[in-house]
Amino acid sequence: MHATVPSPAPAKRWRAPPLLKASAACHLGAAALVATAPALWPWALGAVALDHALLTATGLWPRSTWLGANLLRLPDAASARGEVAVTLDDGPDPAVTPQVLDILDAHGARATFFCIAEQAARHPLLAREIVRRGHSVQNHSLRHRHNFSLLGPAGLKREIGQAQDRLAQLTDQRPSCFRAPAGLRNLFLDPVLHALDLRLVSWTRRGFDTREADPQTVLARLTQNLAAGDIVLLHDRHGAAMADGRPVVLQALPLLLARLRGAGLSAVTLPEALNP
Repeated sequence: MHATVPSPAPAKRWRAPPLLKASAACHLGAAALVATAPALWPWALGAVALDHALLTATGLWPRSTWLGANLLRLPDAASARGEVAVTLDDGPDPAVTPQVLDILDAHGARATFFCIAEQAARHPLLAREIVRRGHSVQNHSLRHRHNFSLLGPAGLKREIGQAQDRLAQLTDQRPSCFRAPAGLRNLFLDPVLHALDLRLVSWTRRGFDTREADPQTVLARLTQNLAAGDIVLLHDRHGAAMADGRPVVLQALPLLLARLRGAGLSAVTLPEALNP
């Protein structure tokens, strides 16, 4: 049995980012305009519609920081140490993840696995093996719902909070980082993550390995202008299959790790980079 790992309370009160403050002001201004000049309601409605369109577009931009804090690169101190974070999404997968772990071991590298909690619960020994080998398991939601970015505050809290509890019970380590499914989110996510003491993490560059089956193309995307402090994204589940039927990550990952070593860079977990 694994005891639930307690979650520390956030140290600071959540503060709305400037875009959300501006959005609230837009709504209040539109309401005031209609109240004082009812004939101008089309203008008020148009302003609110434009505001909603901007919020939606921002949520569809995974690397945006307008809806709240979003880690796109490692801190300067990690860059100075020559560190890169290799992250793998959507696992664990019993056919792929063990091979990924062996590749990482062979290169002396550490990685961060953003796991879907229900998938990890189906393969609890594998989730524990990830941690046992010195890697990190982080939160990639409970089910990886396709409508994740359409959930309200209560739905987001359930989806992310239950994943936190499930992953903590499986690994005895409570996640400190969260990655949204497909990187999509909405204006409600930032306060929910704050309440759960989680940090939103996106990426510096990605290989698009869920649809690109050529390992050299994946490698080129990951290593173009590769530098210390980068966060790179691959998948140990849902990856595109090469001609031999194997997922492309199994060939792209060792090529990436060799390139990192050749550049004098080290692959570390996100917790190692953020809390050395």
